[in-house]
Amino acid sequence: MDRVVVTCALTGAQQGKEANPNLPESPEDVVAQGLVAWRAGAAILHIHARDAAGRATSDVAVFRRIVEGLRAAGCDAVLNLTTGGAVAGIALEERLRVVPELRPEIASLSAGGGSLLGRWDERAGRWVRDRFVPLFSSHEELERAARLFLDNGVKPELEIYHAGMLNNVRALLERGALAEPPLVNLVMGIPGECTEASVRNLVFLVESLPPRAVWLVSAIGARNHFRMLGAAVAMGGQVRVGLEDSIHIAPGEPARSNGQMVEKAVRILREMGAEPASPAEARARFGTRGA
Repeated sequence: MDRVVVTCALTGAQQGKEANPNLPESPEDVVAQGLVAWRAGAAILHIHARDAAGRATSDVAVFRRIVEGLRAAGCDAVLNLTTGGAVAGIALEERLRVVPELRPEIASLSAGGGSLLGRWDERAGRWVRDRFVPLFSSHEELERAARLFLDNGVKPELEIYHAGMLNNVRALLERGALAEPPLVNLVMGIPGECTEASVRNLVFLVESLPPRAVWLVSAIGARNHFRMLGAAVAMGGQVRVGLEDSIHIAPGEPARSNGQMVEKAVRILREMGAEPASPAEARARFGTRGA
């Protein structure tokens, strides 16, 4: 039977409780929901941190509280700490600090220069959430970040927002700045300069991956979230769910928790003849060093 690695992205760096009051913000809430998601079948927990006001932060002390809280409760999930937060205005140097200071098994690494986000609101007659989110200013800067991961034994989850970013992944592999196998997260469905979430686009991206890459899909928004999960599983990929990516369990229905999101993902997997992979199986597949 196929074993599929389920990642749960618990909170993200953008939306807060105004979008869904069940979104976890405090370290204690992130730990509590992380434990439920792990018990429901998530092999990997993708973790952002929030400050006391609920805003995204790169404070290593907050990340450490979350990591220690999960481990103290016996959670053996692979922990994937973010180096994202550019959308919240956090400087690159601050975002990268978790890599050398906490040395997680996995940390996210956006593999491009930046994205122009936003959408045209027909009713309002204007662009909304319209901004450019800078990621890396040069290939040299991106390579330095990749080598920081390599030097600290941290597996980068390479965030890909459009096909051009895969060129950067190939260049980093050729330069020896990434360890094999590369782990690629195909992020789809964000309004703006991001690949539209469709099966046709997913086929193109997967066919464009470097050899030996292992991959998952993050489909953003209620319309895309579980629909693309099925496509990823059918194509042999891994999946990601969670309140970072969709605050709804179904269109128009707010999710009660990250655990509910994982439970639904596991039901879909089993309907397709698959089972959720264990953390140990995820480690073996992704080539991480272990807890």
